[in-house]
Amino acid sequence: MDRFVVEADHRVVGIAIRVPGGFRFVCSDPDFQEMDRKVFPRARALASSVAELAKARRSATNTVH
Repeated sequence: MDRFVVEADHRVVGIAIRVPGGFRFVCSDPDFQEMDRKVFPRARALASSVAELAKARRSATNTVH
């Protein structure tokens, strides 16, 4: 697996590309811009970080009235 689509909350938020040292995340969704171009040592680490950011964004949205 050299590349794969990354999803959060049932939508595509970017792609992961295998690079030396792990997987580079390239975002396609502005909500995930802070992670753009970051390299993660494993695909699972990338997926976990995306899920955590998505959860934080949901929480922030739910607390704003």
